[in-house]
Amino acid sequence: MNHSARIPFFQLAQPQLHAMIALSGTVKKSSLGARLVELINLRVSQINGCGVCIDMHWRDLIKQEANPRHLNAIAGWREAPFFSDRERAALNWAEAVNAIPHRHPNDDDFALLQQHFTENEIAEISYTIAVIKGWNTINASLRNQIPEVPAPGM
Repeated sequence: MNHSARIPFFQLAQPQLHAMIALSGTVKKSSLGARLVELINLRVSQINGCGVCIDMHWRDLIKQEANPRHLNAIAGWREAPFFSDRERAALNWAEAVNAIPHRHPNDDDFALLQQHFTENEIAEISYTIAVIKGWNTINASLRNQIPEVPAPGM
């Protein structure tokens, strides 16, 4: 299998690229807090197999002084004691939404989310999931590679 990037994606379609970057920046500034946004980004990226995003969001969490052991356990968050009930509700919702169309979030998933988040926060989580799923789709389909040396700001 060829592992090189299919096109120089980050040099193309600049208006669309900048719009995605702006949306990503907006969700990071939401009321959810940087840690929760990055936990959602990391988990969805793991599920979707997006190496670029896994690397980026893991590094961002490390910059936030997250414990590496906790981050290594995020794929098994249900069994790990490192996550709050609020984080667990968000991770559960992120997995359920990310699974569309193969599975749809059910009423129990939504009820759990409502126990920990306001309607506005639920909307913010939804945008967070949508934008990271978009990045995952672009990066994985175009085979964008994890850079040996991350670009400034990445």
